[in-house]
Amino acid sequence: MMKKIFAGLGAISPVLAATGAYAGQPAPWQLSFQEPATRIMEEIAWFEQYTLAFIVPTTLLVLVLLGWCLVRYRESVNKTPSRTSHNTVIEVIWTLGPVIALIFIAVPSFQLLTAQYTPEDEPAMTIKATGVQWYWEYEYQDEDPLTFSSFLLNDGDRAAVGKEDRAEYPRLLAVDNEVVVPVNTTVRVLVTANDVIHAFAVPSFGIKVDAVPGRLNETWFKAEREGIFYGQCSELCGKDHAFMPIGVRVVSQEQYDAWRSAAQANLDEANKALLASINGEQVNVADAAN
Repeated sequence: MMKKIFAGLGAISPVLAATGAYAGQPAPWQLSFQEPATRIMEEIAWFEQYTLAFIVPTTLLVLVLLGWCLVRYRESVNKTPSRTSHNTVIEVIWTLGPVIALIFIAVPSFQLLTAQYTPEDEPAMTIKATGVQWYWEYEYQDEDPLTFSSFLLNDGDRAAVGKEDRAEYPRLLAVDNEVVVPVNTTVRVLVTANDVIHAFAVPSFGIKVDAVPGRLNETWFKAEREGIFYGQCSELCGKDHAFMPIGVRVVSQEQYDAWRSAAQANLDEANKALLASINGEQVNVADAAN
């Protein structure tokens, strides 16, 4: 019940695109998490509020005690300092109090950690994300593998790909080729790197995992909302570390099926047709393969 009450309270709604599509990205003056797009991220946002219920009173109590001690026991009014060596009651309180608080924090913490590594159901698709200095390579691992690279979208290329709306495609976060996945689908992501350590992170999904050369790390997400969601490499990886963003576009199952079929033959045209379909234009995504 508490999770349902507090879920999502730690997020500030980001800017919505002019087309009405949801964009998971940072917002000006944002103080907390991005708005959750997965159940895991909702639990993370709830856990933040839950722990703050312990942290804030504890911090205020310590601040009050410090202030009281500074005033009550200052030299000018306390010429003869106390020689008390211990107080059994106080020692029991400050031992049991933190132990009880830590237990209340640890139990939901372990539950959340378990959920982060345990998909709700068997993943319906697997995508391999490989960090490279300084971009991402993606491979859809199914019967007909699809591989492409995803680079930072340059301002000069916006018009050509129909991504001139900076509210939906913000500077330094928009990419030329997004990862496209269907909504309400469990997606397994295998993460690795070709050169140095990178990190694959999408805040709205509540995922962040290191990309280590020679090693496969695994994470998963199940987006419950259509839209485009942004992330970034979160491990300092060189001079262009700040310029290798992550873009994940969540669409309906029908749009995904059409895009996946067309992308096998022509990725650029499939992306344009998908974007037109999302914007409400009368374009058949499947025709992009012709």
